[in-house]
Amino acid sequence: MAEWSQIARRIRVPLGFLFAVLYFWLARPTWRSMALGAIVVAPGLLIRALASGHVRKNEALATSGPYAYTRNPLYLGSLLIGLGFAAAACSWWVGLALVVIFFAIYVPVIRDEEAFLRRKFPEFDEYARRVPRMLPRLTRAPGASSEASGRFALDLYLKHREYHALLGALGMMVALVIKMTLFRN
Repeated sequence: MAEWSQIARRIRVPLGFLFAVLYFWLARPTWRSMALGAIVVAPGLLIRALASGHVRKNEALATSGPYAYTRNPLYLGSLLIGLGFAAAACSWWVGLALVVIFFAIYVPVIRDEEAFLRRKFPEFDEYARRVPRMLPRLTRAPGASSEASGRFALDLYLKHREYHALLGALGMMVALVIKMTLFRN
C-alpha cells in the first residue's frame, strides 16, 4: 500500500489533466446542471482557499480555520469541486470516474500524508482523536487554535497559489458554457 500511495501522489496531477479532457468530452451540461454544479463548486473553492491560508507546510500542524473541523479540508474542498463539476457535466460516467479516482488516488495519499504528520508532529495523534479525517465536525474541535497565529493569512494563500483552483474552475465553467451553446447535439 505504501508503494501505491507514492505512485498515486506522483500521478494525481497528470491524471487530473487527463480526466479534465475526458470530462469535457463526456460532459452534457445544461443551464440547470451548471447552476447546480456551481452551487457545489463554490463552497469547495472557499474551503480550499481558507485551508490554504491556514497551513504552514512542514512547519506547524494546522489546527485552526477549516482544520478545526476536518483534518483534510483541502481534499474535502477538492471533493466538493469534483462533485460540483460532475453535477455540471450531467453525466453519470463523470460521477462514477470521480468516485473511483478519489478512492484509488486520494485515500492512499491521505493515509500516507497522515503517517508523515504522525512522525513529524507528536501532537498529531491527539489532534486526530478530536478531528475527523474527511467529513467535518459541526463545531470547532476542542482546543483548536483561535489565537492570531491561527487566523487566515493571505500571504499563505498566495504562496500556495490556491488561486489556481479558482482560475481553473472558472475556466472549466466557461468551457462548459461554450460547449453547451456552440456544440449542442
